[in-house]
Amino acid sequence: MLILDGLPDRPLNGKTPLRVAKKPNLDKIAEISVNGIMDTIAPGIRPGSDTSHLALLGYDPYKFYTGRGPIEALGVGLELKPGDVAFRANFATVDGEGSIFDKVVVDRRAGRIADTEDLVRALNEISLPIEFKVAKATGHRAAVVFRGLFTDFVTDTDPKFVGEKVKRCKSDRAEVAEIINEFMQKAHEVLEKHWVNELRAKNGLKKANAILLRGAGVMKEVPSFKERFGLKLKVISATALIKGVGKLVGGEVFTPPGATGNKETNLNAKISSAIKSLDSSDVVLLHIKAFDEFGHDKDFEGKVGFVEKLDVHLSSLLELDFSETCLIVTSDHSTPVKVGDHTADPVVISIAHEDVRRDEVTTFDEFSATKGGLCRIRGMDVLNIAFDLLDVAKKFGA
Repeated sequence: MLILDGLPDRPLNGKTPLRVAKKPNLDKIAEISVNGIMDTIAPGIRPGSDTSHLALLGYDPYKFYTGRGPIEALGVGLELKPGDVAFRANFATVDGEGSIFDKVVVDRRAGRIADTEDLVRALNEISLPIEFKVAKATGHRAAVVFRGLFTDFVTDTDPKFVGEKVKRCKSDRAEVAEIINEFMQKAHEVLEKHWVNELRAKNGLKKANAILLRGAGVMKEVPSFKERFGLKLKVISATALIKGVGKLVGGEVFTPPGATGNKETNLNAKISSAIKSLDSSDVVLLHIKAFDEFGHDKDFEGKVGFVEKLDVHLSSLLELDFSETCLIVTSDHSTPVKVGDHTADPVVISIAHEDVRRDEVTTFDEFSATKGGLCRIRGMDVLNIAFDLLDVAKKFGA
């Protein structure tokens, strides 16, 4: 399953990046496939990358998704247990008098600070009445896990906008909110006086003097992919969120050398690793992130260029034995350059196997896919279709 994150688009002057790009290998995949369009969650629902990947792996996100925090925490290597509360986090710059909750956010990314290792170590020395753990993520980001709070409701402390005050955490259990707010205050006190921030201030850089918590979620029991389907899953990605989804469902997660999760990623290493993984895994999910970044940056030409860059490396997929292998090429959501964010526009999907009913589609794009034999499906349908083609599906009924 090749997931081209955020690739589908809306037309600008009648064209999308997929319509403009020269992509002979993607077009060849469409030609040998049955094609269609897909709502990864449901029509009209804007998918997150986390919820959509859960759906593509056969997990109903309305049942198994409790927030991005636990998935992000798993993705950066933190251990989670049922009942743990997890957050994504940003190192940020705040200013003003009084407690952390009286202060205003000046920069939600603290000048895009990247070297946060010493700050993370200092935060992990804070004393709280419960066990907790902070882990570094990419750039200004981090993940925070509070052990065994067992709450059904907890809110973020990130106001999401510059110029607003840091929010107090709220919960259905007063003691939970009290612990998280205590962490917020102590974290601010530790960071404000930390030598890293004193040096940053001396050099005219913004202090990373606060940590903002967002994406709150409670870890719950999730049956493994092996338990549900009797098959071994491998997820190949350099993106913490997607790695977290893989770990959440008990899959093996691998980041090839040179894989970065952005436009500089080593595409050859990722595709080669995916093909090699077919020897030891039943289902291989290969995630390519850069299209989503170009969409968020509203960079039409960047998307076009990366489609063409990727396409050069896809010839090896056409050499697969389609009597034994089912190849699915699709996306988790659309990120149109006109919008700069995820939308509910359906994505393109092509499924190649010797037994598919090939249609007349010969190009991989949003317009041609609507004429394909798959018609319009949901993300939860994808594995069922593949398992049926591979004769591993179980019959429903007598």
